[in-house]
Amino acid sequence: MLIGVISDTHGGLPKAALDAFAGCDWIIHAGDICGQRILWELEAVAPVIAVTGNCDWDDYGPTVHYTAAPLLDDVRFKIVHKRSGAALMAPETRVVVFGHTHIPCVEWQQGVLWFNPGSATEPRGGHAPSIGFIELDDGLIKDAHIHYL
Repeated sequence: MLIGVISDTHGGLPKAALDAFAGCDWIIHAGDICGQRILWELEAVAPVIAVTGNCDWDDYGPTVHYTAAPLLDDVRFKIVHKRSGAALMAPETRVVVFGHTHIPCVEWQQGVLWFNPGSATEPRGGHAPSIGFIELDDGLIKDAHIHYL
């Protein structure tokens, strides 16, 4: 299973991101969506799991909340906008997806993957615009990497 990860779009969605997500089974948006159109465009590519960020004031409907904890291919995720929002997570959580900093991060801590795709539209820290991918296979995390646009 291939999961595309995006965050901090702030109302913009590069065509390169949409093209890169072709073939994904799911797309995760870690907040600061800033426009329903962004979710519609992503949903045209694959099902979307999204959370709100500190810049999201719109109502995105009943499926978009402050946090999400989906089980994808037998891997428990915790999705938040700010990393600190993952302080309370289920013990079986294996992947934390977050955004907010606009700086990509792929790190392992005590068996948990902490993953921030950076920002597709407003990168910081000298990084290029970026998204990410997480590959799962039968309950295993096979790969997690940043993709620069």
